[in-house]
Amino acid sequence: MKKLIIAAAFAVLAAGTALAETIKVGVTPGEHAQIMEKVKEVAAPRGLDIEILEFSDYVVPNQALADGELNANSFQHQPYLDNQIADRGFDIVSVGLTITTPMGVYSNKVKSLDELSNGATIGIPNDPTNGGRALLVLASKGLIKVNPDVGLKATPADVTENPKNIQFAELDAAQLPRSLADVDAAVINTNYALEADLHPKKDAIAIESEKSPYANVIAVRAADKNAPWVKTLVESYHDDSVKAFINDTFKGALIPSW
Repeated sequence: MKKLIIAAAFAVLAAGTALAETIKVGVTPGEHAQIMEKVKEVAAPRGLDIEILEFSDYVVPNQALADGELNANSFQHQPYLDNQIADRGFDIVSVGLTITTPMGVYSNKVKSLDELSNGATIGIPNDPTNGGRALLVLASKGLIKVNPDVGLKATPADVTENPKNIQFAELDAAQLPRSLADVDAAVINTNYALEADLHPKKDAIAIESEKSPYANVIAVRAADKNAPWVKTLVESYHDDSVKAFINDTFKGALIPSW
């Protein structure tokens, strides 16, 4: 009888161990890292331990995921992921929406786009997806016109009307906040703006519409998309407490997308 009890106890312990899982999730610094810390709190009682790894750019997290160094990442919007898959052949899929971060135009030299002088220089991200997004933001504000046939992948070569002869400085997205001393304005992703103490609602001289196709996603390898831990990760992110954390912490600079 005692042996049966001991065996049953070991079976329970083994089952408990099987339910617990540790995963590595890649994020960029700033809001994605802060939110994932909250998700980690929510996921822990559900048997999922999240180890958060921060990356300073947009390229490495997908490569690390594809190489198996990460189990998931949470830092990019769907068009960027689509572009990375097309360019690099990653077998990666999105499994859940996270946040929308409206892109903003910032300047240390002017207070509105109307004040930009002829030949002014505007910094934009140098990756194809975010660079195109930045140009579309400027087009939506009437500063330029872009060839509509190129969709979301516009480049400076696709600018069809440029009455102020705007010059475009294509820079690494993470460097754009530091470029404000050297350019007349810059179109900056919200995560890098917040990291530089720039708040979209208060500091941007123009801001992207909230109705945008650039919702961010959680990505995993295609082979893992049906794994139980993926469901737990997404459900933890979509918990009401995480939504409340986003709204309370970022005061409208970020929009929960689920």
